[in-house]
Amino acid sequence: MPPDTISLVGITLYGYHGVRPEERALGQRFVVDLELESDLRRAGETDTLDATVNYSEAYELVAEIIEGEPVNLLETLAERIARAMFERFSLVQRSRVRIAKPGVAISGSILREAAVTIDRERTDKHG
Repeated sequence: MPPDTISLVGITLYGYHGVRPEERALGQRFVVDLELESDLRRAGETDTLDATVNYSEAYELVAEIIEGEPVNLLETLAERIARAMFERFSLVQRSRVRIAKPGVAISGSILREAAVTIDRERTDKHG
């Protein structure tokens, strides 16, 4: 049976992440797409919020991480988001996180975006 998925697409937030000093000083936009795999049958049958993943809470967790402590790498942000989803929501079995930095300047060129995507499954250490 294919997994059920809750998706949050295009979460756009401002943060101060990056390796270069100007990224840390000026900040920039980050765009996050989040897919959370869970069994959503009970939610569909009962129509109750406690039977699903509250996507408002998932959004808030993403915002806390993106707007929080600066890190060097998109990979670190993505790992923190995936881990937070497992820690907060026992229903989440798989978390796919894509983070993009739009308008990145590299060697005098402007890229549309630089992005990282990770795909993590729940393990025992996540609860």
